[in-house]
Parts: sequence; C-alpha cells; structure tokens
Amino acid sequence: MRYLLILLFSIHLFAVDASMKIEKDVEHRSRVALMDGSAAANGQVAKILLSDLRISGHFLADSNIRKGDFSGSFIAPGLKSKEYIIKYRYTVQSGAALEIRLLKASDGTQLFEKRYALGNVKKMPFLIHKAVYDINSVLKYPDIGWINRYVVFSRYTAPKRSEILLADYTFTYQKIIIRGGLNLFPKWADKAQKSFYYTSYAGLIPTLNKINIYTGSKSRIASSEGMIICSDVSSNGGKILLTMAPQGQADIYEMSLFTGSKIRVTKFNGIDVSGKYLGDESSIVFVSNRLGYANVFKKSIRSEAVQQVVFHGRNNNAVDAYGDKIVYVSRESSNAFGNNRFNLYLTSANGGMTRPLTTTGSNQFPRFSTDGSVILYIKQRGGSSSIGYINLESSQSLLFPLHGSKIQSIDW
Repeated sequence: MRYLLILLFSIHLFAVDASMKIEKDVEHRSRVALMDGSAAANGQVAKILLSDLRISGHFLADSNIRKGDFSGSFIAPGLKSKEYIIKYRYTVQSGAALEIRLLKASDGTQLFEKRYALGNVKKMPFLIHKAVYDINSVLKYPDIGWINRYVVFSRYTAPKRSEILLADYTFTYQKIIIRGGLNLFPKWADKAQKSFYYTSYAGLIPTLNKINIYTGSKSRIASSEGMIICSDVSSNGGKILLTMAPQGQADIYEMSLFTGSKIRVTKFNGIDVSGKYLGDESSIVFVSNRLGYANVFKKSIRSEAVQQVVFHGRNNNAVDAYGDKIVYVSRESSNAFGNNRFNLYLTSANGGMTRPLTTTGSNQFPRFSTDGSVILYIKQRGGSSSIGYINLESSQSLLFPLHGSKIQSIDW
C-alpha cells in the first residue's frame, strides 16, 4: 500500500521553463502580425493571443505587437511581407468584449470580422481562444477545438485538504468548484464538459461523486474500501474505468453507469492502476508492478491475457491513451536524496517507434487533447512548476507558470 500511495499521490513540483520551442519547418504556417486597436493596451491579451496562435501549430506570429487603427484597412509597407494581419480591440464595460478583424496583408482585404463578449471579465481568455479558433477555421486549418476546453484539476491546500478548480488551458482563468475536505482525482464525465467525477474522502469510505459545474448538483456514483478513482470514461459516457482496492490490493474495474454493475478487469496480487481505454474500447492500457516495478501493460476487458507495452525504463508510473497512441512517464534517474528526472514518451499500443517528448526536469500527468493532437503535462524544474503543452504535429511546446499550486491530479 505504501508503494501504491507513492505511485498515485506523490508528485514533487519543481520548475518552470517559460520558453517556447519551435521545431517544425515554417513553410506550412501562416505568417501573421498583430495590431492592437484598443484604447488601452493590455499585455495579457496580447500574450494569450500569441500563445494561442503559436501552439495551434498553424501560425508563425510576429511577437512585436503594433498599435494602430482598428477600423481602417491600410496596411503599412513594412507589414506586406506577412500573409495576414489580425487587428483586435479589447474593451471592459459591463464585462469583457473582444473585436477581431482578419485582413490579407497584401492588399488589406477583410476575410473575417467578429465581436465576442462575456459578462465575466475573468473569463477574458476564453474570448481570445474562441477568436483564434475561428480564425483557424476561416483559413481552413485542421480543427483546434481543444483550445476552448476547460482544464479541471485538484490541488492541495493543507494536510488532508484540497480544492478542485476549473481553468482555461493557460491557467490565466481559474475558478474554485469544490473546496473544504479532501477531494481528489477529478475526471471529466462527458465531452461537453458539463460534469466531472471526483473522489471524496469526507466519510469513512472513499466515495466517487459526480458534480454538474453549471447547476452544482451532486450525485454519489459508487464507494469502496481502500480507494476508488475514476481513471477513464467511455466515448459515449456510459461506462467508466475505476481503480478500487476493496481487499487492499488495487485492481481495475469497468462500471456501467446504466445498470451500476461492475466487471473486474484485472486480477493481480499486486497493484494495477490508471486504466485507459484503447481503440474501440474493448481493451485497456494500465500501470502495474507485476514486473517488480511500475510499467505499462494492456489487456482485453473480457480476457485474461496481459501484454507488456513499454520496454523502456524501470519506473513508468503514469499513462494516457488516445486511440492506439500512448503517452507515458518514465523515471530516468535514481536519486535517493534529491529530485529525480521523469520524461514523457510517445508510443503505440500495437508496437512501433517510441520517441521522447521531454528531456529535462520532472514531467508528470500527461493527458491527450480530445483529438489526440496535443499533450498537456506538468513540468517541474528548478524549484518551480509549469503547465506544459506539446503539439505532436508541429513539435511546438508552450509552458505557463504555476504559482504555488501543488497539483494532485488534472484532466482536460
């Protein structure tokens, strides 16, 4: 059980590297310049706009933000080397409003114009995310709907106390949904992000609850001695994968939300945790210590055969899956008296090439975006921490600082 607690609960936060890495050739990205037509400049708006454009993988954005007239169509000669000009105007009156114009740099032809508004000024980042999403769609680039999604995460606030919060992907917007007591392991219950599951330790027996983020209504799903954690949800939302330990050893179960019945998927006299659906959801990938150390395995839900997936590293303690793609965490140092290095690797459940995604720091909590194109993770390095994103198509990455947040678990 001590090993299990280390495997599931122990994450040491170190570091932030707030730099951005660009590795893809630029010929398939549009060269864009930003022009701020706001009455008062807002550095945060400009920063988020640049981040959105870059992590999309479809734009090469000039970091020099020009000031200029929002309404006019004149393009200065120095900007005609760009393909597009994005003009924006941000205002704060009875809420937040963002106006966007997309112009061809060559002749000032307008391709798109729209106004976005929200009553809550704190939700300003979502105005920007939606605007960049729309510009991306107008130019017929592959979908980047993940940019509009909430991140849900739990963080420790004191011994045996935690909070569960919502955030935009940059963590600029944050809102506490659940506070007080020990509430951990949030997991989105549906693609529309209306509800999420979480584990409550308020009573004598750990309980899995479900809460609607809009109405606040809460329902009890199941409980179990020892532990109960929802690690994945089927594509139609009708089934969930649970890690439970009713007899002291953790195993993976599949539960039908329609009938409440459970199937025990793993039956190992050790530790099986963190089940994730693969492909058509008839099989799973999971973490187990059946080799004497944490590693990644797969098995069919209905059969007994278990197959090793990862043959790299001696401590692979976290995994996520999208289709047959797998991202996992591998410990690559053994420092008994200091911080260890954990890196992310991408591989396939069907075998094939494995490639590293990170090379420095301690990288944990990998999560695929809903389309499998981007990976979210937490990087710890040098005494601080950040939330990171890796675009698998463009090999671009972004890191955003996390100030004082000891994150326990995260979902996207």
